[in-house]
Amino acid sequence: MEKYAVILTGGKQYRVSVGDEIFVEKLEGEADEAVKFEQVLAVVDDEAQVFGAPYVEGAVVTGKIIKQGKGKKIRIIKHKAKKGYRKRQGHRQPYTKVVIEAIA
Repeated sequence: MEKYAVILTGGKQYRVSVGDEIFVEKLEGEADEAVKFEQVLAVVDDEAQVFGAPYVEGAVVTGKIIKQGKGKKIRIIKHKAKKGYRKRQGHRQPYTKVVIEAIA
């Protein structure tokens, strides 16, 4: 069984192991910068399982930013029948690609 952690970032929870590449909500920083996730909800390995209430004390997951980017464009269309109202809008959600380097 491999060691993994559950982290909270951008209002979402991610199950991560060392070497995982994850897409998270946009974080501050440039490519090749280190990033720490201190909101660790659980750490699980062969010997022990530690669950926080709400966070695990002293647990830190470190990673490295690979790139900043934007997701695929989604189109939002609003329309009112028989009123001549049409509105079209696009949106690209920004993201950060992170590789997990250590779980401590």
